[in-house]
Parts: sequence; structure tokens; C-alpha cells
Amino acid sequence: MITGSFSSLTIAWVAVAAGVAGLLALAFIILFFIVGQPFGTLNDICIGLAAILSGVLAWLLYPQYHSQSPLLSQVALVVAVVGALVVAVGSVLVIFGITGWFLAGLYMAAGNACIGLWLLGLNYSAQHGDPWSHGLVIVGIVIGVIMALGLVVVPGLFRSIDAWDSAPWYVKYVGQGGALGWLVLYPIWCVWLGRVLLLD
Repeated sequence: MITGSFSSLTIAWVAVAAGVAGLLALAFIILFFIVGQPFGTLNDICIGLAAILSGVLAWLLYPQYHSQSPLLSQVALVVAVVGALVVAVGSVLVIFGITGWFLAGLYMAAGNACIGLWLLGLNYSAQHGDPWSHGLVIVGIVIGVIMALGLVVVPGLFRSIDAWDSAPWYVKYVGQGGALGWLVLYPIWCVWLGRVLLLD
């Protein structure tokens, strides 16, 4: 199967790579809390890598998405790429010690929320074009909504809040709740998508 000008094989491997990077980020953050460094830095690197690969995935899927929803696909592609760049900025800020972990985490939450909006739009559109299984599409919609909770951190981002105690409750709890989507569920969805495309 060809998806626009890109083969399903290319898209599949990018999706799997994004998923694996995300799952490594999850493993590294768990190891960081158990062992300490260097697993925190490895976590930040993998989060940034997963986001960049998600931006590439959005670009590769754009031709198919565009044929189903021309206007929505254009907006969603821009949102996904901006989100990927914002996450990458957050990773760089904390890796090089420019900000603390909390403010960098707000960048990551906000950027991944944008990727979640792309995921939501992509899967909503896929319901009508029927390119994937119903289960993959519905799970993608749910994960996109969960990831989009990260938009709640934007006020904290604009105020450059860099401490847990200084952040409003909605930034700490609702906004950070989006991490369940991008750190746990979205990587699984990416691997699932890759597997579906590889088996086509």
C-alpha cells in the first residue's frame, strides 16, 4: 500500500521508532526515580526524539490525511510540527541546565498537547476514510484527548513557572495529567500503527 508519496513501510518504521523512543523515555524516568542519573538525561533525550519523530510521522501521513480532510489536515500538520519543536526546546532546556525540570516539563506537556491535537484530528478523519481498524482509530481519539490536557499548562509556561510549589493546581494536576497520554499511551499507539502498516 502507498500512502500519498510515501510507502507504508517508511511510515510504519517511523511510527515504530516514535513509539520505541517514547517507551524508552518511560523506562528511563522509572529508572531515574530508582537509580538517579544518567537516566533523567536519557529520559529527556528520548522525549525530544519521540516528539521529533512524531513531527516526521505527521508529515509522512499528511498526503493521506489531506485527501480525507484538506483544511483540517493542513492546520493539524502545522500544530504537530510546532508541538514537536516545543517539546524539543523543553528537552534542550533541561538537558543543558538552562531551566529546571518543572519549566522544561511545561514545554514538553504543551508541545505534546499539540501532537495530541494532531492525533485527535488524524483519527477523527480516519473514521470516515476507513484506512485503519476501528479499534486503532478510537484509541487514537481517546489518547489525543488525554494528551491535549497538556494545553492547561500554557499559562504556567507564559509565566515561566519553574517550581512545583509555585504552579496553580490545574497546571500541576490537570496539565501534567496529559503525560499519561504522551508518556504511556501514545507510544503504544505508534507501535500499534506501525504493526498495522507493516502487516498491510
